[in-house]
Amino acid sequence: MYLLFPLLGIAAGVLAGLLGVGGGLVLVAALAWLLPLFGVPQEAAMHAALASSLASIVLTAASSARSHARRGGVLWPTVAWMVPGLLLGGWLGSGLAVALDDAVLRWVVCGYCLLAAWQIGFGGTRPVAGGGEAPAPRGWPMSLAGGGIGALSAVVGIGGGSMTVPLLVWRGVRPVRAVGTSSACGVAIGLASALGYALHAPPGALPQHAVGYVYLPAAIGVAAASVLAAPWGTRLAHRLSGQALRSVFALFLLAVAVSVPVSG
Repeated sequence: MYLLFPLLGIAAGVLAGLLGVGGGLVLVAALAWLLPLFGVPQEAAMHAALASSLASIVLTAASSARSHARRGGVLWPTVAWMVPGLLLGGWLGSGLAVALDDAVLRWVVCGYCLLAAWQIGFGGTRPVAGGGEAPAPRGWPMSLAGGGIGALSAVVGIGGGSMTVPLLVWRGVRPVRAVGTSSACGVAIGLASALGYALHAPPGALPQHAVGYVYLPAAIGVAAASVLAAPWGTRLAHRLSGQALRSVFALFLLAVAVSVPVSG
């Protein structure tokens, strides 16, 4: 049964490269179903799913970002401005999530997915003067945005792509470069959030093979496979049009929104 985690990792890796979401949303939905089969108490399943997803995102997002960077798809100045906020927000958000009930977390994840799908499917973009692509977004507003993105990402178990990507696209960044930049930001979110879930969890939160709420077999199995699979998604992302990426992203989020509440 532990082979299920690497299989999930392949799906997460492809989605990380394609959509810049670190595979977090699909992992949260799948792990919420699977973890009780491995001895995780049902009342802790959602917390463990979120924590394990975020822990695996560190390597998944790093692999995706590396692949995008090779193609010039990461705006490093933007990443540098956002990272302080992402780290602080991820830490604080994980502390909030630990204090919430399992059922509440499920509906928060569901509602978030629906809102993000609407934004991606119907949200507009800011036209760039003179055509082309806007300069890399910088400044303290990006740091503040990073704080909000990091906090909400920690609560819903994702790498922040469904917020970072539309923010950057709205600022005039091409979708494929927004995806690459989002992947780099996901590394910071995963590190801070997973550490928060490990340290904020009550003693003995999970019965075995865990650090706090991070279920190690899931986190390691998913991460190992996703690192290998992320470049496949990256190659596909650079071949698809911006509108095609937006459509795939929106449909993906709707599917996850339907699945999460019924897994409890």
